[in-house]
Amino acid sequence: MVTLVQKSGRDSLLGTGEMGKRITVKSQESIKVKMPMIVINKRRLFRYSVSPMLSIALCLISTYATNAKQSLTNPQTHPTVVSQLLIPSSGTQITLNGKTLSGAWIQQQGTSGKITTHLSDGALRQLMGVDLLNTTNPELQPVEWFSSIPSPTLKAKLLRGYRYLDISNFAQTSGWQMQANGNTLVISTPPAKINNIRQGKQTWGDRLVIDLDSPTPWKITQGQPIKRPVNPNAPVSQPPAPPNREWIITLDSTADHGLIQLYTPQPPTTPDQSKQLPLASNPDALIQKVEMVSNQTNIRLSVPFGSSPRITTLANPNRLVIDIRPDALVARDITWSQGLRWQQRLINSGTESFPVVWLEINPQMVGLTLRPMLANPESQTGISPLIQTAQRYLAVAGINGGYFNRNNKLPLGAVRRDHQWMSGPILNRGAIAWNNNGEFYFGRLTLNETLNSTNNQPLPILFLNSGYVQNGIARYTPTWGSTYTPLTDNEIILIVQKDQITNHLPGGKVSVTHVPIPANGYLLTLRGTATTNAAKLPIGTKVSISSSTTPADFSRYPHIIGAGPLLVQNRQIVLDAKDEKFSNAFITERAVRSAICTTTTGNLMIAAVHNRAGGPGPNLAEHAQLMQVMGCVNALNLDGGSSTSLYLGGQLLDRSPNTAARVHNGIGIFLNPR
Repeated sequence: MVTLVQKSGRDSLLGTGEMGKRITVKSQESIKVKMPMIVINKRRLFRYSVSPMLSIALCLISTYATNAKQSLTNPQTHPTVVSQLLIPSSGTQITLNGKTLSGAWIQQQGTSGKITTHLSDGALRQLMGVDLLNTTNPELQPVEWFSSIPSPTLKAKLLRGYRYLDISNFAQTSGWQMQANGNTLVISTPPAKINNIRQGKQTWGDRLVIDLDSPTPWKITQGQPIKRPVNPNAPVSQPPAPPNREWIITLDSTADHGLIQLYTPQPPTTPDQSKQLPLASNPDALIQKVEMVSNQTNIRLSVPFGSSPRITTLANPNRLVIDIRPDALVARDITWSQGLRWQQRLINSGTESFPVVWLEINPQMVGLTLRPMLANPESQTGISPLIQTAQRYLAVAGINGGYFNRNNKLPLGAVRRDHQWMSGPILNRGAIAWNNNGEFYFGRLTLNETLNSTNNQPLPILFLNSGYVQNGIARYTPTWGSTYTPLTDNEIILIVQKDQITNHLPGGKVSVTHVPIPANGYLLTLRGTATTNAAKLPIGTKVSISSSTTPADFSRYPHIIGAGPLLVQNRQIVLDAKDEKFSNAFITERAVRSAICTTTTGNLMIAAVHNRAGGPGPNLAEHAQLMQVMGCVNALNLDGGSSTSLYLGGQLLDRSPNTAARVHNGIGIFLNPR
């Protein structure tokens, strides 16, 4: 029997598994894989989830175990000796030149003894600075990193939400040293030094050139707005200019002390300067500071509002070229997997140009599905970065969803999954519905619920599992969580079990009392003038709920996400934000925005639109026009601003993760190969 067991001794020579536990192979009669039991709660599909790396390990171990069994049962067909069966190791951390970072990887040893290393394309791009070039073949990814022409092409494979690139030869050519250590892949790159930093002007703006003695990993991070000094001579009524934004370029390299001193902020020379700006003497200077921290060099830039850095690498000589441009977005068209295409470019609408990053998904592809995702699978209370939520659900891709209250972390709109309302719609706002057959429906959604009893007139239920608070009756089911905490003072709470009112409770002060929600029923919360209805519903009253949607077509779909406003329907712009009860400030605001839409081919697009070239993001009217220009037949605006996040395979495509806010829910894209 061949038994795969987790051990920690020195005889575990065939690889490492999850959390560094070694895996060894012993020759016996059959194959058994000892793994922890996974409990599945049918009522809440995602209540318990498996870590991405453990899922990968399970998948790969199963494959290798099958091969081992075949080798034993038919040794002539599979002459490989059992001791040559080598289990891959994998992990979610990378130590790069002494810095531990998040990144998915797989390393395995073949029968010839050669070790191959696969790194997720997100980690390779964001941690190493390797650029991904256009491709129509999801199994081959050309890359650029201080490269000569032609660019290297890496083999790619998709596993459990990540696209892994075989970097074995690429790393060897670049002089990288790699070794697996439990859950961590340790990578060391050759030492590098910055020889010079040069500045110049181009027609589009500033150019910065960093001369290096050898290629080195680099990354760029978006920072906070840079405060300007107070000008005592400026009129008070003069509106402040939009602040510059800090961008930080980090290179795994050293720099001479003299070069660093050239860009070290000088201390203030007068008391007034000390009060106004204690560090940098000129907030508009492109280079604010150069500093060395733990064998890394940080170059802090001040980038004007409406512009951002575009970075390219050159070889012979080795250079990092940073162009500060209003049109900095690099056009990209990558077939990331069968049925999933990553695109980005500047889209013109009228006289304006907007950077748009989007994923186009073919829902008819075998095994490609969409599902709502919640930040907290246990309850409707909670927010988290979309990148974390997507990884928890093992989603390949995703985008932020509907609105929520950032203070109490409760939903403000429709979330429906598998025909079950996690949160009901509000204010007749726009929503998207879909099924598992690749069919979608867009419209303005209202949920009509009525409480029926044997001895009273029917009573309307205004809200279901919602953080939106108004006078009236609201209902909270077990999908809200294990308990309900009053959202307003002096609510009256009716407990319903098995279609019968079993108790009345005073809610008391807001956010104080925690009322258990019965597993075999729900709570009715009476607010404001609706508290008078408590007398009509004494303990023991039999009740029932009737429910429908307007339009009725929404009821046919198992999955719904509500946000709004609705932008495009049947190729026509139908924007009416006032009708969906959005404020004038929201309607006119120019901001970063998210959208979901369907195309003439039946494909689905999820898109992030950021600040226009030289200015702020689109208002709602411009957003609708952009979606129409991009070929949307139907389109819905999603939550935007700092919530906008477009996720793919372990990375955010549209922004630095540190600038993305936590969100309540999202839409996940899942690949389930058959």
